[in-house]
Amino acid sequence: MIKDYFLNKIEIAVKKAAEAGKLGQLREYGLNTLVVERPKNVEFGDYAVNVSCLAKNAKMAPPLIAQSVLEFVDKEDNEYSAVAGFINFKAGENLLCNLIEEIIKKKSDYGKPENVEKEKIILEYVSANPTGPFHIGHGRWAAMGSVLANLLKFYGHEVYQEFYINDAGSQIQKLGNSLAVRIRQQLGENIDFPADETERKNFYPGDYLIAVAKEYLKTHTGLPEDSEQLCDFAKNYEEKVQKELLEKFRVHFDNFFSELSLHKSGEVEACVNKLKASGKIYEKDGAVWFKSSEYGDDQDRVIKKADGSNTYLTADIAYHIGKLQRGFDRMIDIWGADHHGYVARVKASIEALGFNPDKLEVLLGQLVNLVVNGEEVRMGKRKNMITLEDLINEVGVDATRFWMTMRNIDTTLDFDIDLAKKNSDENPVFYVQYAHARACSIIRNAVNDKTDSLTGKTIPAAVSAGEYSDLINNFDKSLLYGNIADGKKLVLKLEEYKSLIENSAKTRQVYTICRYVQELAGEFHSFYNSVRVINDSKKLTLARLALVYSVKTVLNNALAILSVSAPERM
Repeated sequence: MIKDYFLNKIEIAVKKAAEAGKLGQLREYGLNTLVVERPKNVEFGDYAVNVSCLAKNAKMAPPLIAQSVLEFVDKEDNEYSAVAGFINFKAGENLLCNLIEEIIKKKSDYGKPENVEKEKIILEYVSANPTGPFHIGHGRWAAMGSVLANLLKFYGHEVYQEFYINDAGSQIQKLGNSLAVRIRQQLGENIDFPADETERKNFYPGDYLIAVAKEYLKTHTGLPEDSEQLCDFAKNYEEKVQKELLEKFRVHFDNFFSELSLHKSGEVEACVNKLKASGKIYEKDGAVWFKSSEYGDDQDRVIKKADGSNTYLTADIAYHIGKLQRGFDRMIDIWGADHHGYVARVKASIEALGFNPDKLEVLLGQLVNLVVNGEEVRMGKRKNMITLEDLINEVGVDATRFWMTMRNIDTTLDFDIDLAKKNSDENPVFYVQYAHARACSIIRNAVNDKTDSLTGKTIPAAVSAGEYSDLINNFDKSLLYGNIADGKKLVLKLEEYKSLIENSAKTRQVYTICRYVQELAGEFHSFYNSVRVINDSKKLTLARLALVYSVKTVLNNALAILSVSAPERM
């Protein structure tokens, strides 16, 4: 990366200046305090390092330090200057042209780091109850989780994606009871869900169960004697619907893990017994409590209620311990922000059972506000829901995925449906996709013959297909650099992709990729409006095509991580 290249040059120069006695009393270099940044005034340079942090040990004024260090910089063909306490840097011909050459050579591997310490990661997200359609909040976790998986895989990790099915507990019985009402309605009975709000909470009155009832009656003549049959039918139906929608949304899980299987296998009870054997649980008020406060939680937690049933935490303990026993180095979970207090208790259980709690990372996300006609839409949880499927059908998979991932996970997202459908620069996904399509169009126009609409004569292509396909050997680096005044910002933005991948993977942030492609698209559109790519000079055209091809490649790579299509025509 150019920033690393520049920083390394400055660090070497600081050492040489200190050894030559040019930095006053500085003996220990303190190089880890040097940081590369972008100058506020772009005329100063592409990057800058503030050497003021060395002033205390050197006992020199920062401007003198900058001047002294500058004397020892190996400048090559780059431009350096000292302003106040800063050393500024402008990338030269070789660095910029080598970057374009690197992109053309590496193609889809451009930006992939080398020598990464590979981890085996299990990424769990969405994990909804199989009791109804996904709401748009589920859509945000689905999009973000799948993009994070793509990013971590590209970075070099082994990633296993898992959906934890919450199919144990009272919600499944409620689902079966609700389906029974819908079946009876289909059979002609005059029946409805309770009007009393307290009783109504024991049902799911959403219209979506009407379709389930109709499907059930295709193979059955009436209600079964065993209510569990209805529970299983409804659960299996909703799971199938959810899985089909996830595939449509380009979200692919390696495994769907059943919570019920934990209970049936005895793993939940085994974890309780382990905690008991190690003295980490006690009884109070008829319930069984886990001493989670000994491990950083703000209070102890119930893991068995007074009636003998397990709490949600009990199964979650077994589930996370099971992940570690399956050999994963790291667990990453995406939860809603309302689960904030849950993190400490799960980590406490991991530590209490002899594992490293730092192996669990939890990303807490805010919800989605749907905006229609400039106004926020209120969403009922139990009836007349606006579902993820409704949203996808309205704006498409590409727009839904992009919008769901373009804000930081800890920020509430306002999803503007009208804007997401617009074919204009105001819509970020259209803006980015159009940049890719524009790059493809420029390349097509350069290598394809045309027919003059007036004379009917063939106008030869600016460059041959062979010359274009052999860009790496054909483009003239000196011409690229000599005509790069309007494109230098574009080249530097392409270079940022490498640090973007590294930083995003390490911080588990995916909105940064959306922001980056918007910025890259902006630089490219500006470049297109100010530079004539296809011109009378074949050599100059090829040089500029190399830059266009590089933009196309990086946009395609980034959109692939987002699982958003990169159209060649729009």
